Amino acid sequence: MSGTARAHGRRTRDPGTVTDLAKYGPWAVIAGGSEGVGAEFARLLAAAGLDLVLVARKPAPLDRTAEECRALGAEVRTVAVDLVDPAAVEQVAAAAAGVEVGLLIYNAGANTCSEPLLDGELADFDRVIALNIGTMMALTQQFGRPMRERRRGGILLVGSMAGYLGSVRHSVYGGVKAFGRIFAESLWLELREFDVDVLELVLGVTRTPAMERVGLNFDVPGLRVAEPADVAREGLEQLPNGPVYVAGGNGDDVARRNHPDRAKVVLGTHRVMQQLMGDR
Repeated sequence: MSGTARAHGRRTRDPGTVTDLAKYGPWAVIAGGSEGVGAEFARLLAAAGLDLVLVARKPAPLDRTAEECRALGAEVRTVAVDLVDPAAVEQVAAAAAGVEVGLLIYNAGANTCSEPLLDGELADFDRVIALNIGTMMALTQQFGRPMRERRRGGILLVGSMAGYLGSVRHSVYGGVKAFGRIFAESLWLELREFDVDVLELVLGVTRTPAMERVGLNFDVPGLRVAEPADVAREGLEQLPNGPVYVAGGNGDDVARRNHPDRAKVVLGTHRVMQQLMGDR
């Protein structure tokens, strides 16, 4: 990791065993960087010698993570904004003005409307689409174009196993997550000749504060639950090896979800999801 610090004349730190991050500095933008997996990304990158622009909706956890990263020696800028706000991309771009962003991590893709399609409000589903598609695309263009020009950088998009099959109350969320995977694969093809790495990091059930707040049942027998620090480290380790990596040891489960008998797969996973969601 010291290559990052030497390359930019900055501090030398050892963040552990994650991949050499020299090509991704000196600055990283993390959308959804206040808690959970996003905060773990921030701490790892700060320890590696990168400076950060952290973006999240809630100021208090955003400020806490920023202070933790400053204590590791990083310069940190924060943007407290809802990423579905039409002005959000402009605000993030303004915060990163004048610095070289070599890494974009888009970790802001929560399911903000967990309702059956016919019962939810279209405006609420539109927010899910905006967060997971519109803003992700806009920030990828904003920071990906300079990376392509410099022929150096990385784009890490956090996805979900929900994008591999249909699920009750996830009709829109699962759809946008499926889009995210195809988007990442296509972007990987477009940018590989420019030495810009692209990875979709596919998460399964992860013990994040957001998941705890919605009351997920992590005690379902046989359920594999990942920790945020572990999947963040996996993501940085696998960033050069795109286009898609399934985190948390869930590769076999994803393979099963690709079985051609879609009714069997969807109904089987539905039973597990009912236990996970407490039959809501």
